[in-house]
Amino acid sequence: MAKPASDLDIGYATGHELRALYDAGDLAPSEAVAAVFRRISAVNPHVNAFSALMEDEAMDAARASDARIAKGEARLLEGVPVTVKDFYEVKGQETETGSFAIRKGPAAADNPVLTRLREAGAVVIGKTAMSELAWSGMSRNPVTGVTHNPWGRGLNAGASSAGAGAASAAGFGPLHLGSDGAGSIRMPAHFCGIFGLKPT
Repeated sequence: MAKPASDLDIGYATGHELRALYDAGDLAPSEAVAAVFRRISAVNPHVNAFSALMEDEAMDAARASDARIAKGEARLLEGVPVTVKDFYEVKGQETETGSFAIRKGPAAADNPVLTRLREAGAVVIGKTAMSELAWSGMSRNPVTGVTHNPWGRGLNAGASSAGAGAASAAGFGPLHLGSDGAGSIRMPAHFCGIFGLKPT
């Protein structure tokens, strides 16, 4: 990938492309993460893909990735922005699951999947909206409201991982962690025109 010219280029870059840019010294993780947040600030008001953004924490992690890369200690996902469906516990963040029925307060620890992502160097930038309790094929919930399909405001962005699908399609970074029991990744991927993988 050529050196990115805009926040849009960075927002739609793949994880592989970002890592190559970091390794070549053409882009720093802190620059990439800042660009993704600017993209979110400009576009997310029309999409509503997030239940929570973690800008301060993410920028601290990105600067730590800058230092690791400079020392030649980069890990597989070093400095790559990732979002997390609001189904997973993220330390210090409330897990809302799109519902007022379950309010546990801030999580005491990361879900093991988050631990592994962080250990690989990924930078968690926020939690994405989901349908209430992951039990609907509609991209809305009573807590965060409607998540719009980036290709058409008012159009459904899919099932419960809708925020992740919408964030991917809107260029809010390369990786978006969802979950899928009955189409919750596959439907947003289909509706939003992006690639989604349901793990085995």
